[in-house]
Amino acid sequence: MSTKSVQNTHIKKQMRTLHTALIDIISVMNRPQRDEHMMNEAGITLDRALFPLLVVIEKLGPIGVVDLADRVGRDHTTVSRQVAKLESLDLIKREPGQTDKRVRHAIIAPLGKKMTDAIDQARERLGLAIFEEWDQQDIDNLARLMRKFADAIQDAPKRHA
Repeated sequence: MSTKSVQNTHIKKQMRTLHTALIDIISVMNRPQRDEHMMNEAGITLDRALFPLLVVIEKLGPIGVVDLADRVGRDHTTVSRQVAKLESLDLIKREPGQTDKRVRHAIIAPLGKKMTDAIDQARERLGLAIFEEWDQQDIDNLARLMRKFADAIQDAPKRHA
């Protein structure tokens, strides 16, 4: 039996565990109470529907509405209205795209950056509490493997197209 076959058998046995863990993580990340808790911890007030959009714009911007909608799992017309609301609150700005001037990309504005910095600090405080019982090597391994998995899963459609 080849080592590839043995590895595939092992991966198949772990797929259910990995999938269930992802469902658990996504379920926690999608809970409205989690966003409320994070905003309270950060000391900010923002419509809960706008919260994930602001965070994604800050982390990945400049970003177009269609890409943003795809990343947060919402309809692009809804996200377009929500992005307009973020702009009216001076949390983001919209600018013409680099390659296609008809497409407008959202970027973080100074007030939005101040807000996302507070969110990052709150996330760090909450994360430290979660990982306080973990040893440094486990945290390093988790971070490395999560990034590796995130990169692989994002590239998967391209490799199998």
